[in-house]
Amino acid sequence: MEISMQSIALATVLAVLTTWACRVVNWVWLRPKRLERLLRQQGLSGKPCTFLFGDLKENSRLLVEAKSKPFAVSDNIKPRLLPFLYQSFQTYGKDSFMWIGPTPRVYITNPEQLKEIFSKINDYPRPVSNNLMKLLADGLVNHEGEKWARHRKIINPAFRVEKLKLMLPAFHSSCAEMVGRWEKLVSVERSCEVDVWVDLQNLTVT
Repeated sequence: MEISMQSIALATVLAVLTTWACRVVNWVWLRPKRLERLLRQQGLSGKPCTFLFGDLKENSRLLVEAKSKPFAVSDNIKPRLLPFLYQSFQTYGKDSFMWIGPTPRVYITNPEQLKEIFSKINDYPRPVSNNLMKLLADGLVNHEGEKWARHRKIINPAFRVEKLKLMLPAFHSSCAEMVGRWEKLVSVERSCEVDVWVDLQNLTVT
């Protein structure tokens, strides 16, 4: 009887470990490879999925490399801010994918495809976000389904072209004032370093 109970316990432990191992292998390798095949069938390009980390290591390496180089005002800012994404767009085109660990992230720039995604909100759910992030920033970006549609409908009239055109004089006035302040600093000191972040924050608030 005692041997039988030990055998059952051992078999149970082995079954649990096997199930767990199968789930892990599926999560880190089989599912990503299946998703990669489906994405390529749909005409999207990207780097092949690498085990567990995906493109995270390459992304981190390119960021460190970009930040270590000197940067002039006339330089293209895109390779410095998002070096991996910039390189990916150059290699695979703007409609491509990258890997965040074993999860693919798809980039779509075609307006018709974007329109379809935004019109079918229940077919394209957002990734599950951190609950802490929801507490800090709970807005349209985090909403799903009917709540998203309701909030989008509320704010949509404010962004119509006719209303934005009426705001152009205010935009121009605020920007001209900010640039004028910078020009005065440069004219007085001939050459100076300006912390534009504070001014840009004030500009977007007003």
